[in-house]
Amino acid sequence: MKHSWTLYRSLYNQPTVKVANIESNHGIFFAETTENLEVSSLVVCAIESASRTYPNRSIYFFMKGLTEDMTITKSSFYKAIPLLSSIKNVKILPLNFENVFKDTPLLPWYQKVNPVKESYWTHISSDGFRLAMIWKHGGIYMDTDIISMRPIQEVDFLAAPRSQNCSNGIFGFQRHYQYLWECMEDFVKNYNGAIWGQQGPRLLTRVLARQCELPVFKHVEDATCGNISILHPQRFYPIPYLAWRRYFEVWDPRGTFNNSYALHLWNFMNKDMKKVTAGSNTVAENLFIKYCPLTYEFIVKATPRK
Repeated sequence: MKHSWTLYRSLYNQPTVKVANIESNHGIFFAETTENLEVSSLVVCAIESASRTYPNRSIYFFMKGLTEDMTITKSSFYKAIPLLSSIKNVKILPLNFENVFKDTPLLPWYQKVNPVKESYWTHISSDGFRLAMIWKHGGIYMDTDIISMRPIQEVDFLAAPRSQNCSNGIFGFQRHYQYLWECMEDFVKNYNGAIWGQQGPRLLTRVLARQCELPVFKHVEDATCGNISILHPQRFYPIPYLAWRRYFEVWDPRGTFNNSYALHLWNFMNKDMKKVTAGSNTVAENLFIKYCPLTYEFIVKATPRK
């Protein structure tokens, strides 16, 4: 990966949408389900860190606001898309829900639902996207507030934020894994858009509970449910959601992340919009410097401090 401004600036005159065939069981998937095209530095860091952690895998970033004929011109204010386009294994693609949900139980639901009446539509549509995409293609789905540090060893896995619970913020399965099909069927059968997480972590947890007793973690050891690995909270959630502000504080995390593959920074909890700022010496800043240096150099350092 080149770090020069010459490469970065040259991208402003290039088409940003890459047409790509999705590789079965090999891709890592991210999604922006709003129309937003100028995503946050945390989103860019999540994708860059994945590209560095998995240099031999394709990183797919689907954006709802992107169209197939869109070009970011030199006069554009956008930063994230040109930067991500400079990374060899990152592919930025338009997100079309009809195409994503085609040939899955989610398509009839999608054709009937009215997004205007849904309180959590951005999140619910994302919940559906990740299930359908991994069912169709296999691979790993990650939320855009997850910073990758080292490769995940398991193939078919769920992440546990705490005992007897499954997250849908990150998971991986082989193509056409039956558990995901059952999740999509449950998504439709028990749909309730007014309940936060009903189609997300609650869904993955209740479907898994039909197959196995949900694990209670006492030591830093992963659990299994048939062929599914249920990864210990330390793998992605060494800092629990109620303590999310610790990422934006100054302290020495030495040893805290030794058992982690990646870190979930709990962006949904960040209502006061804390950001990574250059020179702050917070844990988040130091994570950016180490795991997403392009993002840090060209976005974080280029953002004026208030």
